[in-house]
Amino acid sequence: MALINLYNNNSIDTTVVSNLFIDVYMGEANDAQLKVYLYLLRMLNANLPTSVTDIADKFNHTEKEVLRALKYWEQQQLLDLSFDAHQNLVGIHMHDLVASQHSLRSQSSLNLTSDTDAASPRVTPARVATVAYEAPSGIVEPVAPAYSKPAYTADQLRAFKMQEDTAQLLFVAESYMGKPLTPAEMKSILFYKEELGFSDDLIDHLLQYCVDRGKKDFKYIDKVAISWKESNISTPQQAESHVGKYNKNVYAIMNQLGKSNTPTNREMEYITRWIQEYDFPLEVIFEACDRTVMATDKHRFEYAEKILSSWKAANVHKKEDISQMDQMYQRRGRNVNSISPATGDRNNHFNQFRQNDYDFDQLEQELLSN
Repeated sequence: MALINLYNNNSIDTTVVSNLFIDVYMGEANDAQLKVYLYLLRMLNANLPTSVTDIADKFNHTEKEVLRALKYWEQQQLLDLSFDAHQNLVGIHMHDLVASQHSLRSQSSLNLTSDTDAASPRVTPARVATVAYEAPSGIVEPVAPAYSKPAYTADQLRAFKMQEDTAQLLFVAESYMGKPLTPAEMKSILFYKEELGFSDDLIDHLLQYCVDRGKKDFKYIDKVAISWKESNISTPQQAESHVGKYNKNVYAIMNQLGKSNTPTNREMEYITRWIQEYDFPLEVIFEACDRTVMATDKHRFEYAEKILSSWKAANVHKKEDISQMDQMYQRRGRNVNSISPATGDRNNHFNQFRQNDYDFDQLEQELLSN
């Protein structure tokens, strides 16, 4: 009897995801990054075409968010991106997670390929899916920062756990977190120790510092660690000095201005000036903050700075000095700024409203003469 030919009209209905991806990479990726990577795997396995625009439309993301996710996975060394001279995306090369990382970039065509042979990576025609996207000018973001976390393998994590001094460090970290560490979290500890060069004492201080502020998310802890490294911090004492800007007085001033975020460098410049250079007690700063909040919703630090710098010039030292200035201003206002029928409309209350622009030079002289 003749042989029977079998045909399958169904596309591949299964996408294989490496356990290493789940154990090491998935925990630290955000929603957009996970969707983009898994969708790339799905399209690659099915040999189906896709594009950045299609991915953005499918998951209701912007194209810039998709590109940012691709750059993230490139930083994690799970794939390589190739761009032409005009910064157009021309290739995506997917890496085998358990193989050595390679830098195979396509220069001639726009292909999504899989590295299935670690010893000799090559493009296999059966594993090609076209990706079409032309990036707008200037949309491509910079390459990985100076202290990006390497893509540690499961073997590297196991070796780290077996080091003599690691057991105590991991025990301390789990005590702070109140739970066993995940592989992704152990990867962060390894990053602090091996890449950033932190001592066990500094890692201990880092974890304690973040946990004391209610931050147990290792994405947050990673950012703090990198900021310390960039500030050349190598001891707990240096770290303590560096984070002085997060003391309770700073947060009290931020709250008084209606701010719930961590102060920016510019905002810290203002707060440091008010506390150290102007040498104002908190009650004086709070009074300026209260007046600022009542006056404006925008540029509050700049507004408060004008008030406090004027008070400094007027030789204000305590809250009672401000009250005395207000009283003198009101007395002067009744004599100087009152509006008569000859000079204004009695019924126009807006015209009769006195603006609070102190003549601080004159008030200072009045204060000193009393």
